Amino acid sequence: MSGHLELGRFGEEAAAGWYRSQGYRIVDRNWTCPSGEIDLVVTRPERTGVVLAFVEVKTRRSNRFGSGFDAVTADKQRRLRALAGEWLRAQRANKDPADRPGSRSGLMDLRFDVVDVDGHGHVQVLEGAF
Repeated sequence: MSGHLELGRFGEEAAAGWYRSQGYRIVDRNWTCPSGEIDLVVTRPERTGVVLAFVEVKTRRSNRFGSGFDAVTADKQRRLRALAGEWLRAQRANKDPADRPGSRSGLMDLRFDVVDVDGHGHVQVLEGAF
């Protein structure tokens, strides 16, 4: 596998596959705005409503410099929270209320997940990482 972007796409595809296999629907991929990018936004119905997760995917060829989990610093967490707010505002502005995740039940749990993918495609997910 060559190139940083190719490795990133590989990891994001592996993460998206994991979420699909767990019954999640991919709502958005590589959503960008002037402030940055959210790798994945996923949703799944739960007993108590809907969970909406904002997912940061970190793909590494090796753990020589730490895991992907280690790369999501407090600063990165703050940026992701801010991006999630921007994503939610964009959804509210651009979509019919009936099409928004969680709109039917009115209950939505927001969550931030981190996914670590190694160069072999092994996926580890930390749900509710922060």
